[in-house]
Amino acid sequence: MAAVIPTSALRASGSLFGLAYGDALGKPTEFLTVAEIEHRYGPTGPRELTGEPALVTDDTQMALAVGWALHDAPSLTPEAVEPLLRQRFLAWAVSPDNNRAPGMTCLRACAELTQGTRWQEATVAGSKGCGANMRVTPVGLLDIDLDTLAGLAQLQAGMTHGHPTGLAASELTAYAVFALRAGATLPELPALLTERALAQRLVYREQWLGDLWQRPGTPSPETYIARGWDECLTALGRLTTALSQPDDGGDPCRATGEGWVAEEALATALLCAIRHADDPVAALARGATTAGDSDSIAALAGAFVGAAAGMAAWRTGWMDRIEYADQLATLGAAWD
Repeated sequence: MAAVIPTSALRASGSLFGLAYGDALGKPTEFLTVAEIEHRYGPTGPRELTGEPALVTDDTQMALAVGWALHDAPSLTPEAVEPLLRQRFLAWAVSPDNNRAPGMTCLRACAELTQGTRWQEATVAGSKGCGANMRVTPVGLLDIDLDTLAGLAQLQAGMTHGHPTGLAASELTAYAVFALRAGATLPELPALLTERALAQRLVYREQWLGDLWQRPGTPSPETYIARGWDECLTALGRLTTALSQPDDGGDPCRATGEGWVAEEALATALLCAIRHADDPVAALARGATTAGDSDSIAALAGAFVGAAAGMAAWRTGWMDRIEYADQLATLGAAWD
């Protein structure tokens, strides 16, 4: 069943721009300690875009790659979408703008995809890095049924990150965006995502994934995919525990992980978004003020808050200053 979406909120645009804004705020803080970030920006972290334009990282670049592949696909089937994802990923890999500390997993997989290798063999089978889900937001902005959402989210992740946790975390990230856009609230997400993970724990989507499960040498498709969902459930449990306790105002990574891997990026971004559901810029700043993968955490936090609140969440002047504003606006308008 497709979402019933209040178009006046411009939630697709809000989510895409939120992702880019968080990415831009987290870009200069990604490899700094919290003490260094607070010394540079103050105790509340970065809250102003800098640069003309304000530059983003590979997180936004690859989210746009996924977005354009979906936008251009004649149908949302694996046969139609996979070649377009491959084309967009490879164009990103050789772009002169791909100079923003891109993830090695994505680069390694793209090098194999360039040779025409089947994606199930090109992917880095043991990687569950957050590159699997930092780019999946566009999937959650489509008006589609949940089976198609799951297939698209896992396919785009699996083409570079073959670990089952990358697949499960990507589906949950897309599902969170989808649910928020349909009217769910941020505080409702931990329970909604936990319910989804439990329901999908033994569901292997062979139509979308083919024989990917055989790469790690697991005994069955169900054993393979259950590992991913179980690790995501552990991360969601840590999130729920953190939210049950008072906010100490410190690094959210201490509660839910540093975000270099997919399930931690999801959980820590959700922690920032939920803690600051009423102050979207604070959610971005909290994500950017971490000892972990600050740009990815802040980007996902922005995608979540923007999907919940729409473009009204963001400062009006930012839209004209962010890199790739024209592409973000075009895709957002197509899905609003």
